Amino acid sequence: MSDPHNYPILHRTTFQFPAIDNHAHPILKEEHRDAFTFEGLVSEAQGSALTNDSAHTLSSLRARKDLAILYGLDPLATTWEQLKEHRKTIPYSQLIEACFQPTHIQCLLLDDGLGGVEEVGQGYQAHDVLTRSPTKRIVRIEVVAEGLMKSVLTPHLGTDTLDVAPILSQFHDSLYYAFEADARHPDVVAFKSVICYRTGLDISTFISQASLKFSILEIFKTYQAGGKIRLCHKALNDMVVQVALEVAASHNIPVQFHTGLGDNDITLLLSSPSRMQAIIKAYPETKFVLLHGSYPYTREAGYLTATYSNVYLDFGEVFPMVSRRGQENLLRQVFELCPTNKIMWSTDGHWWPESFYLGSIQARECLFKIVKDMVNDGDLTEHEASDIVKKALFHNANTLYNLGLTPDFEDT
Repeated sequence: MSDPHNYPILHRTTFQFPAIDNHAHPILKEEHRDAFTFEGLVSEAQGSALTNDSAHTLSSLRARKDLAILYGLDPLATTWEQLKEHRKTIPYSQLIEACFQPTHIQCLLLDDGLGGVEEVGQGYQAHDVLTRSPTKRIVRIEVVAEGLMKSVLTPHLGTDTLDVAPILSQFHDSLYYAFEADARHPDVVAFKSVICYRTGLDISTFISQASLKFSILEIFKTYQAGGKIRLCHKALNDMVVQVALEVAASHNIPVQFHTGLGDNDITLLLSSPSRMQAIIKAYPETKFVLLHGSYPYTREAGYLTATYSNVYLDFGEVFPMVSRRGQENLLRQVFELCPTNKIMWSTDGHWWPESFYLGSIQARECLFKIVKDMVNDGDLTEHEASDIVKKALFHNANTLYNLGLTPDFEDT
């Protein structure tokens, strides 16, 4: 545990300064509180890799102890199964309050496009009661695009032949106007793309009409055969991103990109942000946010953040998905190159209230250790270190997302 008598100003700032959670997702409705495997709290693995193996990771062993303390149990004697059983006895409203009260989160920015949110998740505005400032919304562009594609293709399901050119034009125009409407909404502060999961981050700056038409035909065939519409064709996914980048620039809102750390749906080699260099260059007026510290490609993300004025770096999700030492190494790599006015913290909290709790307390512990070491090394004064913490937790996100908030904190 950290010593509050060692650099008291820095300690108070790191553990009590309010935070803007610049990337998270809704929590579950009470009636669906057990809808997903609880081990997903600490691992992106799926299937048996999640249920059988994740409990043996260092991140899980640490989280078990942190949660035992939260639940009022013995952190050294409580097993993961005992933890889950005890959790079921805690009233949901009490559990949510216990998780959020220690986080000092002042504002949540929520991506409500996560699969399953409409069925089991709470609406983004329902989270307003958890923080002092109203929750803002992040629009997941692929979800918007898939809905529009369905609307465009449905009238043609009974045809044997498809005139693709006008459909492509209609889809493009519908996409542009939908993004325009979203960007103008007062609650929307950013777009987000999960193209990393679909076709990778090697986003083209030029897309041929032939490849777009072929993509439309392939989607139509799947849909006509009774399949679900899912954008997983590179040309079309790249076009969706390009339209979003154009609209975002005109409204001065950032576009977040999932990078790095994810489940086995990702092609790891295509999840490095270094793949995005061409698209970053092509849209210099658009602000790019690289999510999740791009782990394990953090140094590449830091390089882009340092060398392009329109690139920013989020360091979230690794709390609690990565071990303590892994978290510390990542944060050190963030500080190797990144300007400290371009880094932002998030929980990537989702489904379980505990994800916000762990994502906050572990991040603050890690941040204190790393910046304290910089003070000990003589690189920073205590006041400089405290200012960096304030920027990472609050001020940088407040500026980037045009939130206009004042931190609820009194400096001593």
